[in-house]
Amino acid sequence: MSDIELLRSRAEAELVRARARTTLLTDSIDDAALVAQHSPLMSPLVWDLAHIGNQEELWLVRDVGGREPLRSDIDSLYDAFQHPRASRPALPLLGPQEARGYVGTVRDKVWDVLGRSSFGGRRLEEFGFAFGMIAQHEQQHDETMLATHQLRRGRPVLDAPASPRAARPPQADEAIVPGGPFLMGTDAEPWALDNERPQHRVDVPAFAIETAPVTNRRYLEFIADGGYHREELWSTRGWAHRLAEGLVAPQFWERDGDAWWRRRFGALEPIAESEPVVHVCWFEAQAFARWAGKRLPTEAEWEKAARYDPSGRSRRHPWGDEDPDATRANLGQRHLGPAEVGAYPDGASALGVHQMIGDVWEWCSSGFEPYPGFAAFPYREYSEVFFGGDYRVLRGGSFGTDEVVARSTFRNWDHPIRRQIFAGFRLARDLTPDEI
Repeated sequence: MSDIELLRSRAEAELVRARARTTLLTDSIDDAALVAQHSPLMSPLVWDLAHIGNQEELWLVRDVGGREPLRSDIDSLYDAFQHPRASRPALPLLGPQEARGYVGTVRDKVWDVLGRSSFGGRRLEEFGFAFGMIAQHEQQHDETMLATHQLRRGRPVLDAPASPRAARPPQADEAIVPGGPFLMGTDAEPWALDNERPQHRVDVPAFAIETAPVTNRRYLEFIADGGYHREELWSTRGWAHRLAEGLVAPQFWERDGDAWWRRRFGALEPIAESEPVVHVCWFEAQAFARWAGKRLPTEAEWEKAARYDPSGRSRRHPWGDEDPDATRANLGQRHLGPAEVGAYPDGASALGVHQMIGDVWEWCSSGFEPYPGFAAFPYREYSEVFFGGDYRVLRGGSFGTDEVVARSTFRNWDHPIRRQIFAGFRLARDLTPDEI
């Protein structure tokens, strides 16, 4: 098979897989739930559906394919920068049937464009970047729609096998990451997005990082020790937010006497103590870190720990250069929650750090900033407009992140108050003089 045929086959497979997931998330509920806004933080699911089709039309049908617009009249309705999420239900959106018809028609046009593409000539088309960008965009919205399902009230409608149990827990609580420079970001991944570029050398002093994300068991200890009521553990902003929102536990947790339960996609279940904690904001993660006598890793520390190789190069993924699969990481909504710590020993890093890809997004201490030499591509609104704002970086992906997005260089970001996302954290610390 030629290189062009391989690219075409991969692009087709990623687009098909993304659409199957979109269909599952939107066909699993009735039309009333599809058009409802389940939280002011989220769009109606029907908006996400048509937005996915509109972006596909803009970039693949009109730009790459040079075709005439199908529905230029709806471009402004599905421009995320024109309409905040809270206001989208008031827009004259496409209804469920019309939205499904629209995205289907767009996809039919895309197959023709894909079949004719030479995957060259323009940077947008080289190595199938535009097709990869759209597949990633759809999967990112699928994770957002999965978060909307978590916020939806009502009976469970999603189903998946239970996440795996621990197969081989980490042998140590911490790993020491050697000091020195490493290559951060990428110039080699053809579908990497603009904020992951360019690759650049970063000098990171030696530090310790925990070999697993913080578990529910440890977080329960934080709660039991009064962590939510000890102002000294919180930043000034964090404490003000905790008081204003009445935070006493991760989102979706409920207390019944001495027992804690959580609501997951419509089902109430006991807290699984060996799973990573999820649905905590950056302020909560920061308070826990202070309680534990540690800190959150910087973004550079996180990536170095994930990509470290004894040879001195930077790996693509913690386990090596091979693509993610079901033996290495909990990704792609294969399960409807994080797996127990130690469930993916084959995905551990060279230093024995587990589950850095999948399960839960991990808050870093760093704000979202451009790399040296950053250039927006193919549009400013993906990354550039967010740099320098009130955002904190998240790394690694969650159980709802698809493998087409789950790179060790992939950068996510959100406000430090956000909890509806599938976010947890792991801890780091400076080394003592004796350890250095």
